[in-house]
Amino acid sequence: MMYFCLKLGITLIRRHTKIIILGLITLCFYQCSSTKNIGSNQSLLVQERFFKNDVLLKQDLAKQLSITPPNKTIFGIPLKLHIYNLAEKNPDSVFDTWLNKKPKRIERLSKTYSEKQIKQLRNYKNSFNLWLKKSGEQPSIFSENNQISTAKTLDQYYKNKGFFNTKTEVLIDSLKRQKIGATYKITTGDPFTVDQKTSTIYSSDLDSIYQQNSKDSFIKEGAVFEVENFDKERDRLVKLFRNNGIQNFQQKSIRFKAYLDSLGKDLKIPVNITIKNEAKREQSIIVEVPYVIQKVKKINIYVENPNKEFSYYTDTLQYKSLTIYSDGKLNYKPKSLASGVFIKDGLPYSDKDRSDTYRYFSDLQIFKYPSISFDTEKQDSLSLISSIYLTPREPFSIGFDLDLSHSNIQFFGISLGGSVISRNIFKGTEILELGLKGTLGASKDLADKDDRFFNLFEIGGDLKLRIPRMIFPFNNASLKNYFEKPKTNIIIGSSFQKNIGLDKQNFVGALEYQWSKKEIYKFNLKLFDLEFVNNKAIANYFNVYRNSYDRLNSIAQSIRYNSELINENDDLIIPEGTSEFINQVLQGQTRLDPEGESYKDVRVIQEREKRLTSNNFILGTSFSINKNNQENIFDENFSQFQFKIVSSGNFLTSLLNLSNKEKNEDGKLEFLDVIPSQFIKTEFNYIKHWSIGEEQVVAMRMFSGIAIPYGNSDNIPFTRSYFGGGSNDNRAWKAYKLGPGVGENPNEFNEANFKIAFNLEYRYTIFGPLKGAFFVDAGNIWNVFDDITDPKQRFDGLKDLDQIAIGTGFGLRYDFNYFVFRLDSAFKTYDPSQIKADRWGKQISLKRTVFNIGINYPF
Repeated sequence: MMYFCLKLGITLIRRHTKIIILGLITLCFYQCSSTKNIGSNQSLLVQERFFKNDVLLKQDLAKQLSITPPNKTIFGIPLKLHIYNLAEKNPDSVFDTWLNKKPKRIERLSKTYSEKQIKQLRNYKNSFNLWLKKSGEQPSIFSENNQISTAKTLDQYYKNKGFFNTKTEVLIDSLKRQKIGATYKITTGDPFTVDQKTSTIYSSDLDSIYQQNSKDSFIKEGAVFEVENFDKERDRLVKLFRNNGIQNFQQKSIRFKAYLDSLGKDLKIPVNITIKNEAKREQSIIVEVPYVIQKVKKINIYVENPNKEFSYYTDTLQYKSLTIYSDGKLNYKPKSLASGVFIKDGLPYSDKDRSDTYRYFSDLQIFKYPSISFDTEKQDSLSLISSIYLTPREPFSIGFDLDLSHSNIQFFGISLGGSVISRNIFKGTEILELGLKGTLGASKDLADKDDRFFNLFEIGGDLKLRIPRMIFPFNNASLKNYFEKPKTNIIIGSSFQKNIGLDKQNFVGALEYQWSKKEIYKFNLKLFDLEFVNNKAIANYFNVYRNSYDRLNSIAQSIRYNSELINENDDLIIPEGTSEFINQVLQGQTRLDPEGESYKDVRVIQEREKRLTSNNFILGTSFSINKNNQENIFDENFSQFQFKIVSSGNFLTSLLNLSNKEKNEDGKLEFLDVIPSQFIKTEFNYIKHWSIGEEQVVAMRMFSGIAIPYGNSDNIPFTRSYFGGGSNDNRAWKAYKLGPGVGENPNEFNEANFKIAFNLEYRYTIFGPLKGAFFVDAGNIWNVFDDITDPKQRFDGLKDLDQIAIGTGFGLRYDFNYFVFRLDSAFKTYDPSQIKADRWGKQISLKRTVFNIGINYPF
C-alpha cells in the first residue's frame, strides 16, 4: 500500500497537482494499517482522556503519567508508529526469500558483486531495518493491567498534591477494530492542609539557625499538604545548615512526621520536623554526636608543579589571612590568588563560599581543576583548616579552526584561523590571546578579468587581554562586594578586505567590564568602544551596489545622455561616467526637471553613495544587562531579557568643541579628516520558552531597537544600522531584502535605524534526532529621525505599523548533540511592499518559497 501511494504521488508531482498530492499523502498515512504488527487478539491503545472532577484535562502533568500512552501523532497521524511498522520482523529471512525468489537472480548478482558484497547488502538491509525501529515507535498495546497501574499512579500523584481521598475509575471504549480508547475519571475530594507545625531539633546550634530562618520555610500552617513542599524544605534545610557552619551536616538526619487521620475525615494534618544528631561509628558501636558550628581558622593555598608527580613546597609567604605554598618560586601575585578565595577566616563554614572559590579558579583557565578540602584542627574541634590545591596549566597553547561560509557577497568562503594563548603573562592570572584569521571567497558578482574562482579575501587579527578583576576606575575596594565574577577585557584588532564590497579596513578597540549578579544577571560595560572603518575602494561602489547603478544608468539612457564616458552599449562607465552624470544632474546641466522623480532618484542615489563610501569613526560607550533564568540547557521553561544602550560621539565631539575645532563646509566636526559619528542607540530583546508537553516547545521572541543620530551626524553608520530578513529574523525574506517600510527593496543591502521584530515558533520531535517546527515571523525596519525623506521608508507614527511584514513557514532540524542543523522554508504571508489589495497571501507559492539554512535554533 505504501509503495502504491508513493508511486502514484511521484506521477502526480510531475503533473504539478499540489492539492491532490497533499490529500494523497494524508490518505496514504491513514490507509497504511497502524495495527499490522500486533496480534489478532491484541488491540492498539489510540486514545486516552483524563477527567478531574468531571472536567476534561487538556494541559496537565497528570496526562504524562500513563504507563502505556497512545502512540504520538502529528496532525492525527501516528507517523513514528508507521515508520516502526515499515521495519520487518525477520529481515534476514526476507532478504533470503528475495534473493532466491528468481532462479537467476543470484547468478546475475554474482556477475556484478562478489560474495562479500552480497553479504554486505544483507548487512545494509539489517542496519536500515534497525534504524527504522530506533527512529519509530513501538505499537502501544492495550493491557488492562497497564490501565490499572496508570489509575494507581494517578491516585498517588494527587495524594502527593494533598488529595488523600482520590479515587480513579477506568472506562474502556472499543473505537474501531483492534483500536481501544481509555477514559480516566479522577475524583479528588477536598485537599488536606497542614495543621500545627512543630520541630524537634537535637542540636542547639541547628535549632538556633532553624529558628532564625523559619520564615523561609516551604511548609506553612494552613497550606495544602503537598509532598513536593516537604522535598523543597529538606533541600532548603540542608543548604541552610551547610552554609552556616555545619560542614558535616547530612540529609538523612532530617525526618518529617505527619499525623494523618486513618479514616480520612479530619482534613488537617499536624506536622513535626525532627532533626537528629550526627550518627558516627566508633569501633563497633554507633554514637550520636550533636552538630556544631565550625569556623574557618586558617586558609592555605598550595601551588603545585604540573611536571612533578609529588610536589615539594619550597616557597612560602603570608598574604593577609592566606598562607601560600609553592613548589619552586611563586609565579603569581598573591593579590591575584587572594581575589579568588571567597572562604573567609573567622567566619562559619559555607558550601557557597567553597563552590564560588572552586568556580573562580576553574573559570580562570589558568589552572587545571582545583581541589579544596576542609580538615578539623586537632587542638580545636570547632575550627577548620581550608586547603586549596592549584595545578597550573601550560603557559602557552595554540589552537586552529576551519570555517566554511556563505553570504550575500560570497557564495562560498573558506576561513582558516589560529590563536596563541599566553597565560599569567603579567603574573596576575591574566590571559593574553592573539587571534589571526584569513578568508578566501568566491563571488559571481565581481568583474574578474582573470575569471579566478577565489577572487576575494579577508585577513584580520585581534589581541585580547583578559583580566579576572575590575581595573581602574572600578577597582575601588568598596565596590568589590557588588561585582560577582568580575572581568576586564582590553581588545584591539584590525581586518583588511580585498574585492569584498568597498575593501574595508577595520580598526577596533575596547575597554570592557563584565560581571554578574545572583547567577541570572549578567552585565557588560564598554567604557570605550572604538571602531574606525576606512573604505579603500570607493570607486567600486556601483560595481557592488548594482541596483543603484541600474537605476542611474536607466535614467541616463532615458534622456539619451551623451558623454565620452559611456561605453559601446550606452552604459555609464564606472566610476568616471557615473560620477560625471550625477554631478551634471545635480548642477542642473541636464534636462531633468528638479521637481521630477528621476531627478529625486539621482539625488537619493548620490546621498546613499556618499553615506556608504564615507569613512566612519565611532567612539562610544555601551551598557547591557542580560537576565536569564534558564537553569540548564535542558530547561525549556525559561525567559531571557536583554537591554542595551549605546552612546557614541559625545566625548570626542566635546573635546573638538573645547579645542575650537572649525567645522567643515557641511557644518560638521572632523577628526583626522573623518566625521565622528554621534548617535544614541537602545535595544530591547525578550525570549520566552514554554514546554507544552513531551518534547514540545513554544518559543517566542520580541525585539525592538532604535538608533537616533544627532549633533555631528545625520544618519547611522552602516555597521550600526538594522536589517531585516535572514535565517534568524523574518525568514520569508532573504537577509537585507526586507524594508525599509513599504519600499520595494531597491538596494542590495537595505538597512535602517529602527526595527521591530516578533517571532513565534512551535517545535516538536518527529522521531529521534529529527525535529520539526512551524513558525510565524513578523517585523520590519524603518528610517526615523535621520536624513531619509522618502515617506515609504520612514516611520511616522503608529499608523505605519500596518507595514509590518509577516512570514510563515515550517522547518526541519537535525540534532547532532553538539549543534543543530536547521532548514526552514518560509512564505511571504503579508508583504507590505505590495499594493494593499495584494498584500495578504498573494505571495504564497512553492516557486516563491524562501529556504534558510542555519546552525542551532534562531532564538
